[in-house]
Amino acid sequence: MTAVPVRLSTISVTVTAAACALVLAAALPSSAINSYNATPAPERTEVGVLVATWDNDGDPATPDRVDWVCSGTMIDADTFLTAAHCTTDWPANVKFYVSLDQDVQAGLDKAAAAHPGDPAAVAKAVAVQGVAHSHPGFPGPASDTHDISVVELPAAQVKARWTFTPATLPKAGALNALGPQGLKDTSFLVAGYGTQEAQRGPGGHTHPGGGVRMKAPVTYDALNNAWLRLAMTAPQGNGGACYGDSGGPNFATLGGRLTLVATTITGDTPCYATNVTYRLDSPGARDFLSPFTKLP
Repeated sequence: MTAVPVRLSTISVTVTAAACALVLAAALPSSAINSYNATPAPERTEVGVLVATWDNDGDPATPDRVDWVCSGTMIDADTFLTAAHCTTDWPANVKFYVSLDQDVQAGLDKAAAAHPGDPAAVAKAVAVQGVAHSHPGFPGPASDTHDISVVELPAAQVKARWTFTPATLPKAGALNALGPQGLKDTSFLVAGYGTQEAQRGPGGHTHPGGGVRMKAPVTYDALNNAWLRLAMTAPQGNGGACYGDSGGPNFATLGGRLTLVATTITGDTPCYATNVTYRLDSPGARDFLSPFTKLP
C-alpha cells in the first residue's frame, strides 16, 4: 500500500471554487467516498466540510483562492474535528471556514457566480469562519503522527444556519475493549465529501467527483495504539474514503449507538483497499481534545 494523505490538493484551484480541479478532467456527476457501495448522507448533518481561502499570487493582503479541502465532524455546538494535515502548511493568510451543507460544491459554484473575484464572499456564502488549532506535536512519528486538529466556531452563527446533533465520542480504550472478534463483528461507517476511486482514462488516472456528503460501509482490518485500519474492498460490500475525505468521520456502532471512533487520514493511492484512520479513544487524541470538548 502506498500511503498518501487525503487532503484535497490545493494546487491550481481557481477562485470559482471548482473543487478537485486537478482530478476532474471529465465532467462527471459529483460524488464522494468511493462510488461503489456508497450512498448520499443527508441525515449525517453533523458531518461537514472544511473550506479555505488563501493567497497564491504574491499579494498576501487579499486572498485569491477559495475551495473546500477536507472533511470533518461537529463534536459539540462549536467544535469541528478534522485532521492536522488539513490545517497546516498553508500560506500565512489562510482562513478556515466550516460548512454543513449536503452539497457544498453546488453552493460554492453558485456563490462564485454571485461574487466573482471575491473568495471571502464566496466562503461566507456557504460556511462559517473559525479558528483552527492543530496538534502541536504534528507531524509526529509514524507510530502516532498526532494528525488531529479542531476548528473552533461561533456557536450562534452555526446554530443560525444548520441543525445537527454533535457526534458521540468514544470512551477511553473503547476499541481495545471490543477485542479482535468484537472488532470484526462491529459495523463501521465512513462519511465525507471526498472524490471517487481512481478512474482510468486517456490522460491516466483521475479521481472524479467530490463536494457532496456521502457515506459507505467499511469493515475492520487492524488496530494498533494510534491507528484503526478499515477495509474498503468492493467484493466484501465495502466502500471507502478517498481524496478530500481527510479529517472525516469513521463511525462504529457501540452499544447500539453510532460513535465517532476515528478520523480518516490516509490510504492507498487509488483509493481501493484500506482507510487508515486516527483513533479518538487513544490517550493522545483524548489529551488533545480535552481542552476543546467534553469527553465521555
